[in-house]
Amino acid sequence: MTSTSPAMARARRQHGLSLVEVMVGMLIGMLAVIVMMQVFSVSEGFKRTTTGGDDAQNNGAIALYSLQRDLRESGHGIRALALLGCNLKVVQPSGTNWTINSLAPLTINHASITGADAGSDTLLVVYSSANGAPEGELVQAQSADSKTYTVSSPTAPATGTGSYAIGDWLIALPQPTPASCTVTAEKVTAVTAPSNVTVQTGTAAMTTGMLFNLGGAPKILAYAIRSGNLTACDYMQNNCGDATKNNDATVWAPIGSNVVALRAQYGSDTSAPMDALVDNYDQTTPTTACGWSRVSAVRLALVARSALQEKAAVTGTATGLIAPPTWAGATGAPFDMSVASLASGLSWQNYRYKVFETTVPQRNMVWMGVQSGC
Repeated sequence: MTSTSPAMARARRQHGLSLVEVMVGMLIGMLAVIVMMQVFSVSEGFKRTTTGGDDAQNNGAIALYSLQRDLRESGHGIRALALLGCNLKVVQPSGTNWTINSLAPLTINHASITGADAGSDTLLVVYSSANGAPEGELVQAQSADSKTYTVSSPTAPATGTGSYAIGDWLIALPQPTPASCTVTAEKVTAVTAPSNVTVQTGTAAMTTGMLFNLGGAPKILAYAIRSGNLTACDYMQNNCGDATKNNDATVWAPIGSNVVALRAQYGSDTSAPMDALVDNYDQTTPTTACGWSRVSAVRLALVARSALQEKAAVTGTATGLIAPPTWAGATGAPFDMSVASLASGLSWQNYRYKVFETTVPQRNMVWMGVQSGC
């Protein structure tokens, strides 16, 4: 009888894996990979949705905060009835000038602002940075070259405690006010004791006229939605009405990405006589100083869009989709997101939207109180 060594016995028992066993193992491995990829895909979808919603939330909140801050300041330093509705000529030290028609604390869809995205409004907000009298200061005398005004308050240039400083912007309003009511804003070039203020060019016939000090950093801010972003331009630095600069980021600076719509309405006191309460919201722009004095609030809505495009439609009127955004000022129709600026080939329905609404009081106009005769 032939004996078998232990080593030979072990070798006979170790036959390896058959082809069927290998294929079954591969199948199990593939199924495991498919399950893991499916879990990852679902998780990534939830992450995209959450991230996109957060992006829209953050962008909209930041943009709304920026607008609210400026809207609350609107009218500071230029709320005098004599100025409201006048055309403002801005005289730059460089000699380049431009004119802004119909000066007001806040104007919705001002005629000078062009090229904004369809379906959105524009805003023009004006306020000063000075602490001077909002009703202006009387000019007692004027130099022969019209450049130096003698005002009623001391300038105190040596101590720096006066009402004026070199670099301040002044609006000169002659008396009587011209029928065309075009006023000039220019910088102070010199301040001399006891009460003399000198500007670059000057306005004639200013004796008994009024000077309005806007301070060293007044704002005439234009807001518009451009290419799906909230942008701003400052008329004190650039001619925002120059249509050739509409796509110049150094003129129209982006301040809120993926903010795709802006709508606004005036809140007006329509009572006769005035009672200082908002009776109506609409977009009817006042044409008189009394009309502007009745605007004491603005209703505002911003629509922010998620930065990430969803694979399938998530917004629309079909069953199972999120309804298109609306706001309180709508007449029944929601925002038309199909006109929002999108890259070629992308659908507006593949994005999520968030509406931010608020009503901002025009406190500088409210502080004027009820105007006699308005």
